[in-house]
Amino acid sequence: MQAPARTPGQAVPGAIWALLGVGLLCYGSSSILVRAAGPVEPLAIAAWRTTFVALLLAPAAAVKASGELVRMSRREWALVVASGVLLGLHFIAWIVSVQLTTVAAASVLVTTSPLWIAVFGALGFGARADRRTLLAVGLGVAGAALVGLGGAVGGPAPAGAAVGNALALGAAALVSVYYLVGQGVRQRASFLAFFAPVNAVAALTALLACWVSGTSLALPPETVALCFAMAVGPGLVGHGSFASALRHVPASTLSLLSLAEPVLASAMAVVLFGEMPAGLALAGMAGVLVSIAVVVTARRPTTGAGVPVSASPAGPRSAGGPSRSGPR
Repeated sequence: MQAPARTPGQAVPGAIWALLGVGLLCYGSSSILVRAAGPVEPLAIAAWRTTFVALLLAPAAAVKASGELVRMSRREWALVVASGVLLGLHFIAWIVSVQLTTVAAASVLVTTSPLWIAVFGALGFGARADRRTLLAVGLGVAGAALVGLGGAVGGPAPAGAAVGNALALGAAALVSVYYLVGQGVRQRASFLAFFAPVNAVAALTALLACWVSGTSLALPPETVALCFAMAVGPGLVGHGSFASALRHVPASTLSLLSLAEPVLASAMAVVLFGEMPAGLALAGMAGVLVSIAVVVTARRPTTGAGVPVSASPAGPRSAGGPSRSGPR
């Protein structure tokens, strides 16, 4: 469902900015909660987190979106299932990355999904990327390389950090394909009709990964509580606040606001864990964030047939909602 357009010249209520502040804090806390869980099995964290979101969404979807779900075609259900698998793999890769590299590096690198979408859109969807977008992608690649080379003071060992950085980029690539695969369904379905079944499939994907790998779901009660907090905070409150703000704030503004998420996460990591990125890594993170800002504010590219391909992903929210870096 498209959010109604804001009346030109109408002031944004202060309560909306407060709501967005809460949403950003929830988003930024995601990597902090993963790090706070300690050295436990990341597959188990992903399974608990996605299962909690699926269970919390199920009652509302059954009441408000059952009609839409019944009317979905086989093709739409196939896209929903594919999207859910990709989302589950995204969470697995990203949670592992947070355990291996710094919170700052993982948070910044996973926000590169707009850059990946620009590349994938040009390669697989025939989208025409302008010179500005291509330069931004190049800046993002260079920035990511600096993040990998920079390391951190008080952070993980270099060998583990390299793998973590690669997994964060892989998580961004996975969620980019998730956006592209699911965009057709999202444009026609409500938030619950898309997000609820997708998260159910994501949970099944994480649970299947646990079963195949022999990973136990038995976690300490305090860790399960952290997984529940991940589901409620970043998973529901974060997405819900941005979706609600669409009635008052343009999507392009929300796209830029979402870039504050890795900054907040990095600041919290410094305070809570004493994890300070090195100078070279900070320069790389700044380059990545600038490149993303350029891409999300660029004119949306079109395919050869004139069909728009989103260079700034819509994210798992109501169709037409804010562009975001990833569903943490």
